[in-house]
Amino acid sequence: MPEIESDSRVIKKVCIVGASGKLGRYMVRHALDRGYEVVGVCRARSVGKLDPVKERITVVAGPTDDRDVIRRAVAGCDGVLTVLVPWGVHGYSTGTAQAVLDFAPRGARLVFSCGWHITRDGQDVYRWTLRAFAKVFGVVARAARFADIDDQIEACRRVFASDTRWTVVRGSDLEEGESQGLPVWSRHVGDPPLRSNITRRVDFALFMVAALENDRLVHEAPAIVGCRTPSALAHPNAGGS
Repeated sequence: MPEIESDSRVIKKVCIVGASGKLGRYMVRHALDRGYEVVGVCRARSVGKLDPVKERITVVAGPTDDRDVIRRAVAGCDGVLTVLVPWGVHGYSTGTAQAVLDFAPRGARLVFSCGWHITRDGQDVYRWTLRAFAKVFGVVARAARFADIDDQIEACRRVFASDTRWTVVRGSDLEEGESQGLPVWSRHVGDPPLRSNITRRVDFALFMVAALENDRLVHEAPAIVGCRTPSALAHPNAGGS
């Protein structure tokens, strides 16, 4: 199973879009641990969640699909980490992704997060339980105007079609807990190493941040799983290349 390795690209300043969420706060912590200058973007009502690190980061408050907010936040950044959240039914994920694609500096590393339900090439193989859950959740969430899974799909389609230095990290089911280390990855859901379908949220964030400095992941959509899960341990030499 491939691991993330550093390359010669220098990352100094990173923007984290969705910094106040659970995944975002872990990414902030990992980015600071690496010595990056951090700009965090979050809705104004959520700024307080970043109080523990407010003296160490710059916060740009506003909706993450607000193009002016993103334009100001990503200015001068070497990397942008974006949590794609399909809130509401008005294209929130798509608006966020498009703003990042349009305003991030040329050559910046762009790393986006989403779930396993996103497929890049149609070769992913899903269990019937996951397909059924996604279908039912999608219908119910959209009817309640809570979320729109199709919006996240469209957001990723635009990322895949762009000529930026993107990576889309597709997370399995998530759990809390102490870090177990970098998750392992494979190109397609259904590959044997991914069967355990569980990753620590803190390690999902770790993979996102580490991906900034790995050119091997440019134009990849890695699906990840915890490195200590039974399926990952059973296939130590499998996965993407």
